[in-house]
Amino acid sequence: MNLPAEELQAIRVAARWYARLHSGIATDADRADWRAWLAADPLHGQAWQRMAAVAEQMASVPGALAAPTLSDTHQRSRRQVLRSALLLTSAGGLGWLGWRSQATQNLFCDHRTAVGERREFQLADGSTVLLNTDTSINVRFDGQQRRLELLRGEILVTTAFDPLRRPFKVVTGPTEVLALGTRFIVRSQAGGGEVAVLEKAVEVSLLATGSRMRVEAGQRLDFNERSLGALRGNDVSVGAWQKGSIIAIDRPLAALLDELSRYRPGVLRWDPAIGDLKVSGVFPVDNTDLALAALESGFSLRVTRYSRFWVQVSGGDRR
Repeated sequence: MNLPAEELQAIRVAARWYARLHSGIATDADRADWRAWLAADPLHGQAWQRMAAVAEQMASVPGALAAPTLSDTHQRSRRQVLRSALLLTSAGGLGWLGWRSQATQNLFCDHRTAVGERREFQLADGSTVLLNTDTSINVRFDGQQRRLELLRGEILVTTAFDPLRRPFKVVTGPTEVLALGTRFIVRSQAGGGEVAVLEKAVEVSLLATGSRMRVEAGQRLDFNERSLGALRGNDVSVGAWQKGSIIAIDRPLAALLDELSRYRPGVLRWDPAIGDLKVSGVFPVDNTDLALAALESGFSLRVTRYSRFWVQVSGGDRR
C-alpha cells in the first residue's frame, strides 16, 4: 500500500512528536505545540494514531525484542528516542522502514485482528465480514465497485443486496474473488490461498493469467500465484473456526498443529517424526492450551512448555 507523500510526511512528523513527548523532558510548551499541530490538519491526527498503533504493536513484542524500540523511553535521552522513532519511519529502519511491506500494511489497514482474536463488523452496504485470527483487510467502496483487499489471514463474507448493483470483490495478491450473491470464505497464505463457498457462488480469477473458475455452494478451490486448483467438496471442517473450533478428520498432526499455531502467540514446534500421525477430533481455538492437553492425553504425545511463547510437541510415552 503506497502512502501519499503528504501522509508519509505527517507520519514522520508524528514520529518526531512521539519522541519529544516520550523523552522525559517535554515541557508544557512542547505539549501545547503538539496539540496545535494535531488540530491543524486531519492528516496529523491520523498520523498520530498510526504512530500510537506502532508503539502498541512494539510494546506487545516479548522481552528484549521491544526494548530497543519504543519502551523504557524515560531512561533514554530525547536524542536517543528521536533516533529510534525516526528509525521506524526511515527507509532503513526495522519497523517503519517496511511501510511498503505486508507487515506494515497490516498495521495501517482498515480492519485487523490480533492473534487468537475473531471479530465481525458490518460494511456500509449491509454486508458483514468476520475476520479470523491474525487477519487484516482494507475496504474500498466507491460508485463503481465494492472491494475488500485481504492482506493476510482469513475472512467470512456475507454479501448484502446493493441497490447500485456494484460488484462485490475480494482481492488477495494476484487473485480476485467475485461474489455472485453469496456467503463465502477466503483465506490468504504464503504463495496462495483457498476459497470455500457456503451459499450460492463466486467466480475466482487470476489477474496475471486471466484464468477463472466458478465455485458453487459446497465447493472449495485452492489457488496460488500461477494457477487455480481443482474443485473439491467442502467438509465439516470448513468454516468451523467461526464457531471457535478446528475439526480434524484423519488430519496429519503437523497440519493440525500448524493450524493451531495461528491462534496462539509465540512459537509452536513439533518433532517431524510425529508429523504424519493421523488425528481426529474437535479442538478449541479460543483455548489452544486445552487443545494441546487433549492431544497430549489422547495420542500419547509430550507437550513441553518452555515458556508461554515457546511450546514443543514430541512423541513417546510420558513416564
